[in-house]
Amino acid sequence: MKNKVILSFVLMLTMSFGFAQTKEELQAQKSEKQAVADAAQAEANAIQAQIDALPGWKKGAFGVIGGSLSNFNNWYAQGAPNNSSGNIGINFNAFANKLEDKYFWRNSLTVNLAWVKLDDKDNPADNDSFQPTSDVFNISSLYGQKLSDKWAASALGEYRTTILNNFNDPGYLDLGVGFTWTPVNDLIVVIHPLNYNFVFADNDAVFESSLGAKIMADYTRKMGAIDFKSNLSAFFSYKGSDLSNWTWTNNFSYTLWKNIGVGFDFALRSNKQEALNYALGQYNGPIGSEPTFGTVDNDLQTYYTVGLTYKF
Repeated sequence: MKNKVILSFVLMLTMSFGFAQTKEELQAQKSEKQAVADAAQAEANAIQAQIDALPGWKKGAFGVIGGSLSNFNNWYAQGAPNNSSGNIGINFNAFANKLEDKYFWRNSLTVNLAWVKLDDKDNPADNDSFQPTSDVFNISSLYGQKLSDKWAASALGEYRTTILNNFNDPGYLDLGVGFTWTPVNDLIVVIHPLNYNFVFADNDAVFESSLGAKIMADYTRKMGAIDFKSNLSAFFSYKGSDLSNWTWTNNFSYTLWKNIGVGFDFALRSNKQEALNYALGQYNGPIGSEPTFGTVDNDLQTYYTVGLTYKF
């Protein structure tokens, strides 16, 4: 009996040692395979960089879709116990760039739309439909004739407006010439000291076109499953800061499975003409005391969208 116990103990030790060796061997094999995969990925990235540097058209698009729906019945802990609510947000980014040895032509489109609703079922007078909140439309076209590997003489056309509410009221059209600096393939910096900012709006007393300088920086990068785009567009009016404006947008997308992933977009904007126009629309005080460029609070404008993405 004693010998059987000893034999069983020895067999258990042998099996445990064998399993331990198998696990270590598998881990070693995994490390070897991972090293091979990392080397192959580095080679693939290098080849992709060479492809990106070749002349011709480069096109792409990605977007973010976010939303939620909820419904409450007799939920007495809140002010409106019977309600349904929802929000939907869509962001779409696309580009088409023609890169040649002596010139380039870069085109981009950004659209950000969002709707929200809150239906109080106990209030028949409230609005139970989806109302637009975020409303951004931006399209630009940049042509450059290369002077060197990094610098080009360039011309830019950029149009910005809203499309759900107050289309082209206001609308901004920048047309200008100057120079473009491309320190790396993914980054372009536009410096146009001669630019005219056309402003289209019903309220001519607030919105005014003017001559100024245009600065735009755009960084678009694809790293494996990650798509990233950051764009800064600024106009500095020669007539004064009241007519100047800038917008900074950022778009991030990470692909999880096939073309589906998660994304995050956010933007900042400063525009004193828009701030004054909004303040005048909200003002109900005595005549003669209306807000002016000198008194209006030009608060920073922001928006963000988080949700699922689909790569087109």
